[in-house]
Amino acid sequence: MKEPQNFELCESVFRSGATTAVTSNVVRHSCGATLVLTLGLLMSALALMGAQTGTSRTAGIREHLQKAAEYLKANDPNSAVKEFNAVLTLDPKNADAYANLGVIAFFQHDYQATSQYLRKALAIDPSLTKTQALLGICERRLGQPSAQALLEKSFSNLKDKNLRIQVGLELANIYYQQGNLDRTASVMRSLVDLDPDNVEILYMAQLVYTELADDTLNKLAIIAPGSARMQQVIAEHLINEGDLKGAIEHYKKALEIAPRLPGVRYELAQAIIESGKGDSASRDEAQKQLETAIALEGDSAKVQCELGTVALLRSDIEGASFHFTRALTLDPLNTQAQLGLGRVLLLTDKPQEAVKYLEMAVHSDPLNEEAHYRIAEAYRRLQMMDKAKKEVQLFQEIKKSKDQVAELYRQMNKQTKPQANETPDNDQ
Repeated sequence: MKEPQNFELCESVFRSGATTAVTSNVVRHSCGATLVLTLGLLMSALALMGAQTGTSRTAGIREHLQKAAEYLKANDPNSAVKEFNAVLTLDPKNADAYANLGVIAFFQHDYQATSQYLRKALAIDPSLTKTQALLGICERRLGQPSAQALLEKSFSNLKDKNLRIQVGLELANIYYQQGNLDRTASVMRSLVDLDPDNVEILYMAQLVYTELADDTLNKLAIIAPGSARMQQVIAEHLINEGDLKGAIEHYKKALEIAPRLPGVRYELAQAIIESGKGDSASRDEAQKQLETAIALEGDSAKVQCELGTVALLRSDIEGASFHFTRALTLDPLNTQAQLGLGRVLLLTDKPQEAVKYLEMAVHSDPLNEEAHYRIAEAYRRLQMMDKAKKEVQLFQEIKKSKDQVAELYRQMNKQTKPQANETPDNDQ
């Protein structure tokens, strides 16, 4: 593999040629095969070395360091190695020279030499956190058990984002191989927070979360196969597969087993509303379930929003306004309540007032396609055509993206869970 074009580039990406010895399942997503380092590891060490020369370091050391830096900038690591070795001849306990030699050896895939250099650097100066991190990655390449402790220690201390990500992925793979999904998930949560758009992180995270969910479901199925919660889980899976009728049957079975089971009546009502929007009997049944949920479990914004949806389906504008207002009182940040009030105000020809709530909905959930659709209509009525055009464009882009996601789920024999009001009704 070619060496990086310029060691001075702060965002250079170096990929190791050796894959980690892992199980076949992990090899498919081996996130530990990629190392991201910046010149910071090299040049900061050189800067520190230069600062330390002063009167205690000879002019010869300064000259060799300068030449090493120039060779690295010229993409000539072999010549740089000679200069760092010259530094060690003059100063056998120069930790930074050993660290830089270790980095160069790593890029050349000589992991044995890397390990030797980095261990010497750390023996002289244990505070070199990046060196410790790179040693942990190197030891993992070599299949050394010591890699885990090195990675754990450096992961908690690293400030460099790219190197922290790589160390985290290496550590997560170790835990995953050990079958420790809890510790793997803990690392992945940290990495998702650190870089939420990183494809490798997202892939590994969904893999781990899915296995955790499957393990939990399997345990529930073994311990309580005939329980109300098991019926609820079956219903939720059927919702995800688009089988609303089957889901409703299992929600009802759950309530037969445990009539006061929290959360089930709300989910049942959602399924009923979605399956029979034009059916008066379905609306009546959904409202009954929601009112029973309030009586048994207490009021909540999400239940009030569903009651508001039922009222809109009945063209009961006053009732819808009451329920969405109540929901917003219970939860001022509830997007569905904000959106619901916006719809009600558009239906009563009050676009100026509607904009207030619809802007709140767009702010609280920027990817809510209906919010952009509704606010575009409000802007159009107010003759704010530029803003209306922008919102229509956003609505179309978000819808296109969601359609693409839905198609991917279809290819995996899945369907995304239907949501009330996901597609705007033609109620203006």
